[in-house]
Amino acid sequence: MFRYVLKTLLRHRTRTLLTICGAAVAMFVFCGVEAIQEGLRRLVTDSESNRGLVVYQENRFCPSTSHLPVDYARQIAKIPGVREVMPVQVWTNNCRASLDVVVFNGVNPQQVAQFRTFNIVDGTARGFETESNGALVGFTLAQRRGIKVGETFSIGPMSVKVSGIFRSEVAAEENVIFTPLDYLQLAEGTDRAGTVTLHEVIVQSGFDLNQVAESIDQNLKSGPVATKTRTRGAFMANAVTDLVDFIRFTAWLGYACLGLVLSIVATTTVMSVQDRIKEYAVLQTLGVRPLTAMRLVVTESSLLCIIGGLLGAGIAISLLAWLRLAMTTEGVSLGIAPSFRLAGLAAVLSVAVGVLAGIGPAIQAVQTPIVAALRRD
Repeated sequence: MFRYVLKTLLRHRTRTLLTICGAAVAMFVFCGVEAIQEGLRRLVTDSESNRGLVVYQENRFCPSTSHLPVDYARQIAKIPGVREVMPVQVWTNNCRASLDVVVFNGVNPQQVAQFRTFNIVDGTARGFETESNGALVGFTLAQRRGIKVGETFSIGPMSVKVSGIFRSEVAAEENVIFTPLDYLQLAEGTDRAGTVTLHEVIVQSGFDLNQVAESIDQNLKSGPVATKTRTRGAFMANAVTDLVDFIRFTAWLGYACLGLVLSIVATTTVMSVQDRIKEYAVLQTLGVRPLTAMRLVVTESSLLCIIGGLLGAGIAISLLAWLRLAMTTEGVSLGIAPSFRLAGLAAVLSVAVGVLAGIGPAIQAVQTPIVAALRRD
């Protein structure tokens, strides 16, 4: 029976090919949209995003407009529940949403390992720890920009010597360049001596993050700059707030693509059933049960959808893995990367949509009276 289905599909090669291509295009778009959705979920819900707090200047969003005194770190460290504080200077070549933004994080090289989880896959951290302009570059950014260990990377007023390239469990971190804090503060054209963009805080176990955040803002209220303290996940969600509504809207585009696949495959299967209605009547007269005839139709639609869906998903996942895109705004990067979950979801949906697309035509094939079907021209 499976060979019969294959011969049926090959009988009208052009129609079969066009149906597969249509399903592939729709699934390609769906996978692209889902990769963006997944990047947003990872950004605000991964384990790194909610393990600490971020102290930022109140009512400021772009890193270039947030200036907190470095001395705030000493005051924050005295607040009950605070285990560690790391001042961070952020510099970006573009605060607007873009797929190719370079973000620098100036940090204390001796502290960064306590606040970030990453592995150096090329080079070492020695230059980053000893040289004034040494840098560690995220793997995704290095691949996208063609950055190599030992090279000098320059953009705008920044010129750093790459001592290592790192991979991180958090996809967004792989779009960042870490440099010593002093370098970003004193770089030509920045004039940020004595100030930083934000302070990152690790809270002691047993303390409520929100209560500690409130205590920090209250203690710094009388200082020269008012602050707003959030969990790291909430801070990132707020930074990309301009993109959130757009990204959520794209989810409907993904659902529309699934509907398009369903419509294309169902239409093709209906046409195929109508062309061969006599064949199904003959099969039933030969003893083929209605349920078996229905399985033939559903198998046909499922094959079309699976082949087209997997083809489109494979192209989308391969392209995303090669391009290593990241959507960055306000100095926060949202990684658009494929995953095993996305591949599995595409496979499951291809099967599900194929089965749904074949149910209607299958019922039509077995409900047509045998005599009436045999009399059709």
